[in-house]
Amino acid sequence: MMLTEKIDKDIIGAMKSQEAVKLGVLRMMKTALKLKQVETGRPLEDEQAQAVLRMLVKQRREAAEMFRQGGRSELAAKELAEIGVIEAYLPTAATEAEIEEAATAAIRESGAASSKDVGKVMKAAMAKLAGKTVDGKLLSEKVRAKLAG
Repeated sequence: MMLTEKIDKDIIGAMKSQEAVKLGVLRMMKTALKLKQVETGRPLEDEQAQAVLRMLVKQRREAAEMFRQGGRSELAAKELAEIGVIEAYLPTAATEAEIEEAATAAIRESGAASSKDVGKVMKAAMAKLAGKTVDGKLLSEKVRAKLAG
């Protein structure tokens, strides 16, 4: 079953079970996916749909951080709850150890020696972590730390 079909089915389930928060998040996800579909002019493949969902997670994380800095912990908690619903539709996240291992292997294989090679290493490391959800910021930090030290 395609990801978009699963979301449609889960919207009906959330309506029947009267899960207001989940229903709201699912509708938001469906809207973002539909917008991307209209933008591309054809039905989305699962990889494209996952990219849209990863973007939504990133937006929610940034919003939660802003709310936390602004002293609005209740709004930050709402954003984090939404992340939980969205992440249920994404592949499992790469662990910090897996990210560390991929960064080390990518540096070794690409022969990177300085911070000028970060882009090349990031691309190789992301390829090694394909099929998993990767926190790009964490990966970038790991790569930069290894190239600097």
